[in-house]
Amino acid sequence: MEIIKGGITAPKGFKAYGEHIGIKKSRKDLAVIYSEKEATYVGTFTTNIVKAACVSWNMERYKNVDKISGVVVNSGNANACTGKVGEDNNQTMAAIAAECFDIDQDNVLVASTGVIGKQLPMNAIIEGIKKVAPLATNTIEGGYEAATAIMTTDTFVKEIAVEFTIGNKKARIGGMAKGSGMIHPNMATMLSFITTDVAITKELLDKAVKEDVASTYNMISVDGDTSTNDMVMLLANGMCDNILIEAEGKDYEIFKEALNIVNVFLSKQIIHDGEGVTKVIEVIVEGAKDLVDARLLAKSVITSNLVKTAFFGEDANWGRVLCAMGYSGAIFDPTKVTLYYESTRGKIKLLENGLPENFSEEFAYEVLKEKEITVHIILQEGNFNATAWGCDLSYEYVRINGEYRT
Repeated sequence: MEIIKGGITAPKGFKAYGEHIGIKKSRKDLAVIYSEKEATYVGTFTTNIVKAACVSWNMERYKNVDKISGVVVNSGNANACTGKVGEDNNQTMAAIAAECFDIDQDNVLVASTGVIGKQLPMNAIIEGIKKVAPLATNTIEGGYEAATAIMTTDTFVKEIAVEFTIGNKKARIGGMAKGSGMIHPNMATMLSFITTDVAITKELLDKAVKEDVASTYNMISVDGDTSTNDMVMLLANGMCDNILIEAEGKDYEIFKEALNIVNVFLSKQIIHDGEGVTKVIEVIVEGAKDLVDARLLAKSVITSNLVKTAFFGEDANWGRVLCAMGYSGAIFDPTKVTLYYESTRGKIKLLENGLPENFSEEFAYEVLKEKEITVHIILQEGNFNATAWGCDLSYEYVRINGEYRT
């Protein structure tokens, strides 16, 4: 298994491109993805009751359409809270993309990201799709341009590709994502598009994606906000010609491993690009009584604004970590908790069996000066572990979001 250059166009049969069409002032703002062979499609979607038109459209396809050939994505406008007009505009996007790719509109997915509550500039979008779709290419550059076009407040492109062997066939999986703020998925704005040339049943693909999303995208948080537009979608076109994976076994486990590499990488990239981030925080919970509690604890710590601000200030205020654990909803014995902070500058124990250590504040400050910090929480309650990723909360985050529409 090897990470290779590229993203969503690395697997056989996938083309993509992205271009500026006028939704945003200057940055690229429309992307397309096309599979030469109809692809099996699964997805996970925001749990926010307020859902964008594209989310409802894609959920309907997920339930009722087995194969997908095209995807069209716009950035700069979420097309959320836009009523019947927004729904019609979403369908028009699918219809125009379908016309360009000579497929049925029900075989097209749509994604939007950006400002909520504004109608899409449909003249620009219709002409834009007609302009961008013919440019779709299976080159590395095509995938990169698409990954660029889905960005909003992102500061860098997030893409990855992995090559592996299924049976005696070389297979690939590629992914691209966007996300910087409003990241607290619970299936931020968080969009992830994954392509693979592996042949696998929809049932197993669905199982693999749901399980992996639970331990990757759903374990990250920048600001605690779950977007109206969050989506992870995976297309599998089977063009590597492997024997169809229709039962759990060796080939399925290999595929799951490759999928996890993609999703962990993209999740971490989203955190590294969090709005105003100066610290990236990994929280590892060990020894929980069950997986639910392990995940609740890890996620509660990275979501706490008091924990975030302590890391921004490089302050080893471990009491805030314990406080966040206490209101997480998980069951644990505080008198058994041991807590460490670690970075490339060293590792420091702050708490053992629920009692504070007489640690050096000066050394703790040195440990916390690094950008990447790990919080180790040992519970001694059972054998279940979980990892979550988050970031600090800085003045810059407030500035970016205070000026978002200006």
